[in-house]
Amino acid sequence: MKKIGIIIINYKDYAEKFLEDCIESLRGQQAPGFLWQLYIIDNCSEKKYLEEIKKHVPQSVIIPRSDGNYSAANKKGIEKAKEDGCDYFVITNMDVIFEKDWLHELVKTIESDNKIGIAQSKVLLHKKNDKKIINSVGNVLHFLGFGFTKGYREEDNGQYDQNTEISGYASGCSLIIKKEVIDKIGNYDPQYYMYHDDIELSWRTKLAGYKIVLAPKSIMYHKYEFNRSVRMLYYMERNRYIVMFSFYKIPTIILILPPLIIMEMGMFFYAIAGGWFITKLRVYYYFLKPQAWNHIFKVRRQVRKFRKAKDKDIVKNIAGKVEYQEIMNPILKYLVNPIFDAYWNLVKKLIIW
Repeated sequence: MKKIGIIIINYKDYAEKFLEDCIESLRGQQAPGFLWQLYIIDNCSEKKYLEEIKKHVPQSVIIPRSDGNYSAANKKGIEKAKEDGCDYFVITNMDVIFEKDWLHELVKTIESDNKIGIAQSKVLLHKKNDKKIINSVGNVLHFLGFGFTKGYREEDNGQYDQNTEISGYASGCSLIIKKEVIDKIGNYDPQYYMYHDDIELSWRTKLAGYKIVLAPKSIMYHKYEFNRSVRMLYYMERNRYIVMFSFYKIPTIILILPPLIIMEMGMFFYAIAGGWFITKLRVYYYFLKPQAWNHIFKVRRQVRKFRKAKDKDIVKNIAGKVEYQEIMNPILKYLVNPIFDAYWNLVKKLIIW
């Protein structure tokens, strides 16, 4: 019988705010045909929250960590689940509520095709009304390393349920990955700390020749707060560069340099205007350190060992526009997006490697 390891991160006071609803819906799962074990990584929280977890979920495997590193916490959870003989690993949030078939449909989807390496749930916004509003049905990757959700704030009428392959990357809010994929491509990369870890994992999975798909009947409700996501601008900015430099081939990097430099100039002035200029300087400083480039080149060497997909296969599904309404402004919509999209459509035709 197959065994599933479900890995949930408690970060600081998340257990106090989200644990009860999350665990109640998890206990209601109708998941015949396999066993599952819950792993809660207590990441950078106070002792009282750890006691809260032990009280509410005594049957879970609790792994304390102190540094707040989300990627390292997921890595630790997968390592423990592997030790316990799990065949699949589910990464999900604590600030969610699961429908009763959430887990069953995830497993059913990933087992439907040997070429599927990752499957993502349909993530809906948690709202107090009858309308089902989309948070993510798969995420979109921009050629300059930005990531944003597909279908965001659309009413869910099944419009994304037919073509289930995800062109960009799977949301770390709820995904399942096969053990064989982890064995081939490696575990989470702690260097990312938080943000872009799901882009990084998905990119490696695609480079190894696997598909990433949506499991449309695996439904969950996310208590999403955009402002909570933009607090870590340092990691969002830094990590989009790490992922590009780690996975694009050198000729591809050369081709995207002109828009990359232009975007960087715009982001620099945007940082000044937005009051996070020091944060931007910290990003620059990171790439002045030899350790940063040592890590990037190490990853590039590792990828060469399992790489099956070429850049031309990867870039055909990478977007030229940033289309996310939370950050949309007239300059981005009417100037940057049209120019960059035209450039990217031209460049993609030149990438034959």
